[in-house]
Amino acid sequence: MIKLNVNPPPPGGGGAEGDGGGGHGAEVSLTAPSVRLTPATSPWRGRIARIRTRPRRPKMTPDQARDPDHFPGLAVAIPLGIQHVLAMFVSNLTPAIIVAGAAGFGFGSADPRELIYLIQMSMLFAGIATLLQTIGFGPIGARLPIVQGTSFAFLPVMIPIVTGHGVAAMAELTTAALVGGLFHTCLSFFVGRIRFALPPMVTGLVVLMIGVSLMRIGVQYAAGGVPAIGTPAYGAGASWLLAGTVVLTTLGLSFFARGIWSSAAVLLGLIAGYALAVAMGRVSMAPVTQAGWVMLPSPFHFGFALSASAIIGFCLMGFISAIESIGAVSAICEGTALRPATDRELIGATSADGVGTALAGLFGAMPNTSFSQNVGLIAITGVMSRHVVTVGAVFLILCGLAPKIGALVTTIPIEVLGGGVIVMFGMVASAAISILSAVAWTQRTMMIFGVALSLGIGLELEPGAVSHLPETLRILLTSGVLPAAVIAVVLNLAVPGRTATPTD
Repeated sequence: MIKLNVNPPPPGGGGAEGDGGGGHGAEVSLTAPSVRLTPATSPWRGRIARIRTRPRRPKMTPDQARDPDHFPGLAVAIPLGIQHVLAMFVSNLTPAIIVAGAAGFGFGSADPRELIYLIQMSMLFAGIATLLQTIGFGPIGARLPIVQGTSFAFLPVMIPIVTGHGVAAMAELTTAALVGGLFHTCLSFFVGRIRFALPPMVTGLVVLMIGVSLMRIGVQYAAGGVPAIGTPAYGAGASWLLAGTVVLTTLGLSFFARGIWSSAAVLLGLIAGYALAVAMGRVSMAPVTQAGWVMLPSPFHFGFALSASAIIGFCLMGFISAIESIGAVSAICEGTALRPATDRELIGATSADGVGTALAGLFGAMPNTSFSQNVGLIAITGVMSRHVVTVGAVFLILCGLAPKIGALVTTIPIEVLGGGVIVMFGMVASAAISILSAVAWTQRTMMIFGVALSLGIGLELEPGAVSHLPETLRILLTSGVLPAAVIAVVLNLAVPGRTATPTD
């Protein structure tokens, strides 16, 4: 089995989803990256070594460090828990911001309240889903230090459904998340039997389609966002200055920093871009002053509406999300605990994934999944305690209940966010290349991959080609990732010549 991580851990970490292992499928994270790019040599390495920091490994026995039930004390758990939050903070919020922007109530809208609510719920239910993993409830939860967050994998399905339809379209998405989450929960008890259908060729194709489908969004944001298209402000030098500051800061920290400075490189890059935007007078704090201090989630906040295309799309993507959760559990157990994951842990992790997504949909939030950058952080700190991640989950929940934090996020200029999105989606596509490098390329695999890729990208770029089909099929076929994945799976199973090797 090839277990490849969109977010490769820093050197010396090990034990993340990029490690190899045995099995029948490909386990891949579809979350956004905590970027770590280290050159083999650099003339600056010696000069900046004094300012590098690496998370100090707490003093405990090796057995305690590998024990998920060991509590290292609040003095250790609090800072390590906050590190986990910082490592995933930007990745967790970005999908909600992108969906809101596609629907028409994103950054720059006249009334930011619904966007603030989406951002809040992304934090709140990331924390709740993480608690399901670390504390558990009956058979639900792996009882391992798994951090949950909003998934990027569903974006290619969600964007066509909401584009241009405003807040009203969110009812279809959140209802589909509820139904899809319940389907995902049921799927958790059978996921081990379907892994053969998702070899590296298929999962690599899916990840590539996700990255390629979303790259346009990063460039649009960096140039000024959709509202600026067609105006003189779109593509202005000031916009690219802000986006470029984020990209360069992120790359600099990824190349030359260690520890939390590297794990939170995208977040720190956004902070640098935000500081420049403040200096340029492009930040208004009005949403923060108008927001309240506490807001509780409301069931069916956006309403209840059944959409066949949304439900089918969410259920199909649930297969990919389930494989992703298996990858996170396997990476933690094999890389840190030095043992294979148990069936109970695998079933518990995937069921928590589904329940977390269903709860998020019930209260108007996006689907969630396991975040692999946090798996890499566990390898760096050497602490496998689930109680450390529980502390981080509580911190996320508190942030999710405070509208002022969500309002502060909405003050980030769209160009600043665009710089971070360019880095994140570029790394998603790069991870796909790493996955595909493990495939044994033959005439058979190249033909299957080529046909699936061509139709997936082609239908997304030219949606009018299926304009005569029913609306449900039209939405699913023009999502890009779904037709590519389905075609690859069907052809891989149907075309003669498939072997039992994990490189099929």
